[in-house]
Amino acid sequence: MGGFLDKVVSSDFLSATLLTFELTVLSMLIGVAGGVLLALAKGGPRPLGWLVDGYVWLFRGTPVLLQLIFVFNVLPLWGLNLSPFTCAVVALSLNEIAYMAEIVRGGLLGVDRGQRTAAHMLGLSEVKILRWVVLPQAARLVLPPTGNQFIGMLKTSALASVVSVQDLMLTAQRQAAADFDYVGALCAAAVHYLVLTSLLTFVLRRIERRLDVTRRAAARRGRQPAVPHPGTAALDPTAR
Repeated sequence: MGGFLDKVVSSDFLSATLLTFELTVLSMLIGVAGGVLLALAKGGPRPLGWLVDGYVWLFRGTPVLLQLIFVFNVLPLWGLNLSPFTCAVVALSLNEIAYMAEIVRGGLLGVDRGQRTAAHMLGLSEVKILRWVVLPQAARLVLPPTGNQFIGMLKTSALASVVSVQDLMLTAQRQAAADFDYVGALCAAAVHYLVLTSLLTFVLRRIERRLDVTRRAAARRGRQPAVPHPGTAALDPTAR
């Protein structure tokens, strides 16, 4: 038990947790940005849509581990030498872009076409319609699945250990191999993963509540003072 607690609070595990978090956030940010661009491109000219379909088909149809090993081993053969951490970010981001493109496309399709038509009738340009009408509503629709992807990315980042990224998984393996305390090392890694997952879940739920229009409208109505009916004010003795 003492060895397990020592590992949980050790500097090696804390720095590995920070590295895992950085890897997850960077890959997700690039994945979300790329996914939005691909989803918008999908609605463009047909050849562009075909390219997007090909990209999604390729990266969703092959294992993340294969893509990771490909980036780590093949890019140097083409003269592109990247650090293991950068290779992991590139591979995880490329894979995440494919999934986020489909999620964002679903969100865009979920916005009522009638609102676009109404915005056109008001004289708004396509860019303003996208900025002020479509994207804010689509963001609320894609937030829950994006949160799931975020937590999934945190766990998928453990694959980066195969290309020597000093993340939580590799740190646990090395600690276990050093003192043969596999239970303590793996349980310490599990504790750190659970803390990160819980933290991300809490933040994402707060963001969902902030974007919930119905809840915000109800809260505003609750703060407004009740307006007495003109006929009942004269009957209220406290009003005199």
